[in-house]
Amino acid sequence: MPTIPPTPPDLAAVRTYLLGLQDRICTALAEEDGDAGFLEDSWTRDEPDRPGLGGGGRTRILKEGAVFEKAGVGFSHVRGSTLPPAATAHRPELAGRPWEALGVSLVIHPRNPYAPTSHANIRFFCAQTPPSGGPATSPVAPIWWFGGGFDLTPYYGFVEDAVHWHRTARDAVAPFGAELHARFKQHCDDYFFLKHRGEPRGIGGLFFDDFNELGFTRSFALAQAVGDAFLPAYRPIVAHRKAAPYGERERNFQLLRRGRYVEFNLVQDRGTHFGLQSGGRTESILMSLPPLVRWDYGFTPEPGSPEAELLTTFLRPRDWLAPGV
Repeated sequence: MPTIPPTPPDLAAVRTYLLGLQDRICTALAEEDGDAGFLEDSWTRDEPDRPGLGGGGRTRILKEGAVFEKAGVGFSHVRGSTLPPAATAHRPELAGRPWEALGVSLVIHPRNPYAPTSHANIRFFCAQTPPSGGPATSPVAPIWWFGGGFDLTPYYGFVEDAVHWHRTARDAVAPFGAELHARFKQHCDDYFFLKHRGEPRGIGGLFFDDFNELGFTRSFALAQAVGDAFLPAYRPIVAHRKAAPYGERERNFQLLRRGRYVEFNLVQDRGTHFGLQSGGRTESILMSLPPLVRWDYGFTPEPGSPEAELLTTFLRPRDWLAPGV
């Protein structure tokens, strides 16, 4: 029987979905806040003094809202002629190939310490045949993959929130393979771990990268299912926690834990490194950073306090969907 060629990647369809996802998330967050709307900053990076780089995007920021102290939801579609070291160190076959990258990335920092910070992104990468590739009779196929996921960073732990978060994540990927949730959850736990602190950033969720094993159509469907699951996973938690009373103690602890968030994004995050090394737009790349943060030298929470419980018990990786959690 003749071999059926694989479905080629459809960048236009990916772009259309991601722009719609950004719209839907911003609309929902603005409704939840009820006070502030998103400011939009459309940008391009077709700059004459930076040959080989192109594309653009739209960055949307909500600042000083009643619920969200800062929320950034960015779309970008950028391209280049060569990849930075952050991308080729483990994928040498990408060296010298023109590339395109599309994505929606967001980080939400609520004002109330009892409402967790959350991060999500859906991205698509494609590297084409190099201009100096082999003869026309032996073309080099494009290399492509999807990546992304979502994770939750609580400052005070609530079991019901964690169970809801992980149940929504499991249900999103279940139609694509029974083993994917455990695999993506483990990848998330491993990735969002501050190696220099020896502690998790939060309670995880889903994280996948270099994903193309289902072919383009099904891999794209999986990426859409994850993107579509973010609001059902996160918005009910915020709605439930946003009006909880809190004081200076809780606020200070929130700002201290935000410091850990900053450390991870600047020291370890591959997306941040790729964006900066590839000549990306710094203001958009660093939109994930919180507006206020603190570092107290040698801070140790009071034994037996909710703050200590977060660090010693709640943030430990576990199966949140196991009976009896």
